[in-house]
Amino acid sequence: MKIQPVKTAIIGCGGISDAYLSTMIHKFKILDVVGCCDRNPEKARAKAEKYGIKALTLEEIIADASIEIVVNLTTPTAHYAVIKQLLEAGKHVYTEKVLSVELEHAAELVKIADEKNLYLGAAPDTFLGSAIQTARYAVDSGLIGDVTSCYCALSRDSEIFSRAFPFTAKPGGGIGFDVGIYYITALLSILGPVKEVSGVTRTRNPQRQDFSLERFGETFQIECENLMSGILQFECGTVGNVLFDANSIFTAPEKPCLVLFGTMGVLYMADPNNFGGEVKVILKGNNEPVVMQQSHAFHEEYRGLGVAEMAWSMRNGRKNRANKEMAYHALDVLHAIVRSGDMKSNQILQSTFEKSPPIPRGYSGQTYFEFIEEASIAI
Repeated sequence: MKIQPVKTAIIGCGGISDAYLSTMIHKFKILDVVGCCDRNPEKARAKAEKYGIKALTLEEIIADASIEIVVNLTTPTAHYAVIKQLLEAGKHVYTEKVLSVELEHAAELVKIADEKNLYLGAAPDTFLGSAIQTARYAVDSGLIGDVTSCYCALSRDSEIFSRAFPFTAKPGGGIGFDVGIYYITALLSILGPVKEVSGVTRTRNPQRQDFSLERFGETFQIECENLMSGILQFECGTVGNVLFDANSIFTAPEKPCLVLFGTMGVLYMADPNNFGGEVKVILKGNNEPVVMQQSHAFHEEYRGLGVAEMAWSMRNGRKNRANKEMAYHALDVLHAIVRSGDMKSNQILQSTFEKSPPIPRGYSGQTYFEFIEEASIAI
């Protein structure tokens, strides 16, 4: 039985749109990308011409009943208004992270999607890639025993990012909410929900000077956290430490740390901002880590994999993996770290989610996806 592709449009034609469009158009037959939209019509027209799709307005996307999924690639501060309008118009939505800047707004979006029986998915979807799925396979198989603790850390230089990407100086664009969420989501996908959080956040040197040619000498304000540290207590019993510091240095490629400590071994994960990467383990009785063979598919750049997986879920009547409950819980964890620092107390999380089943094992992303499309089954 041939499954009908899902007509899809994107809103927001900024830098990340190329990664999404190239993947969604060229790698996933389940998606039929028909148009794009941006508040700057010229950007939408240029992107439409590049990818052979239509430049549309938001009103045209909403009015077109054939468009089922809208991918929201706007900046975080616009997420709530854009997603709410789309959901209320009856569209399924997949959004770049975060689900919304404010937790109560995210809760409202989840409620609307539930009431209207609509799919609402959210990045990051890198946890569907080969590296994190391989790490999960190792943990689920008992290779490193019971995971007793975990640790992740990332350093960046906000002097660079706030000037190159102005949204990173705005609410929702800080290192915790913009980048730390990749690490939080990776841990949630393997270990499940968090029950209690403590932490601290800081905004160091909030007033900065602009050295760009256009605004040389002007000052601007950092309106979000650039330092976040937290302790996470998972429902499974694992205790984790997270540290995201944008007051240090930026290296290319980045050299993050993401480690799971188990009773029978230690697992070193790859950068969760990527789909692939080396996964290393040291098993009890050994001294040096070894690189695991990748057990799963999607090791290259597959930004938009979560959209395709949601489309397959829609066609097969099941829950998508990069779902709204997991996205809301990840946002809840980040907000709980902030609240803990403000209130000087541990925070009990009220939200939870059901851990999704792992991606089936395959050979390579493209070959495997062609196979499942021919078989008309969902990943």
